[in-house]
Amino acid sequence: IESESIQDSRSCVLEARLSRSREPACDPGKESTSKLTNTIKMQKIVLALALATAAAFAPVPSVTSPKTVVQAFETELGAQPPLGFFDPLGMLADADQERFDRLRYVEIKHGRIAMLAVLGQITTKAGIRLPGTIDYAGTKFSDIPTGIAAYDKIPAAGIAQIVAFVGFLELFVMKDSANGAAPGEFPGDFRNGALDFGWDSFSEEEKLSKRAIELNNGRAAQMGILALMVHEELGVSLWPGGI
Repeated sequence: IESESIQDSRSCVLEARLSRSREPACDPGKESTSKLTNTIKMQKIVLALALATAAAFAPVPSVTSPKTVVQAFETELGAQPPLGFFDPLGMLADADQERFDRLRYVEIKHGRIAMLAVLGQITTKAGIRLPGTIDYAGTKFSDIPTGIAAYDKIPAAGIAQIVAFVGFLELFVMKDSANGAAPGEFPGDFRNGALDFGWDSFSEEEKLSKRAIELNNGRAAQMGILALMVHEELGVSLWPGGI
């Protein structure tokens, strides 16, 4: 009896082992759930990368300060007939008021220099010269020709004096709000609290008119002195009797 019970128990153990060996190596249900979980994770990763890429190319909202606001200058002084607002090079396309004032300051200064240059040619061509000599060698002011040719006759020390005088005016006298001086009424206001010549006695309409006249005369003088210089170099003088 004991031997039979031992044998039965051994048979049970063997059957149990055989039944376990016949079980599948992995559960198909568990494998499917694991694949689904991995797929969801991968989709989340791809979605996150797509959102990050889109955010990288999204337009960044710009904060525009009042100083950099693009303004229209069609009604500014100088935009007058027959050309009106004339900006063929597009220098004011993205300009703010500060940029416009700087360009206007440069335009006014160049116009004033050009007017002096044209007047200088007219004066010397008319025979009006300073008396005396320009150097110790005895070169007379009347010996200095008109135009570009004068540079070859003026001594080096005289050229240096001219450059030094212009530099002094530029650094200490001809200043307005565009290059560091106290703000004036408008770009090119070089009074600096000292010079006036009756400007404050004019009405606002008269001031605006005189500024417009100066601006137009300066523009014309820039074209005029350029034409005189070009024709002088070409050997075709615009003055009666030659340069």
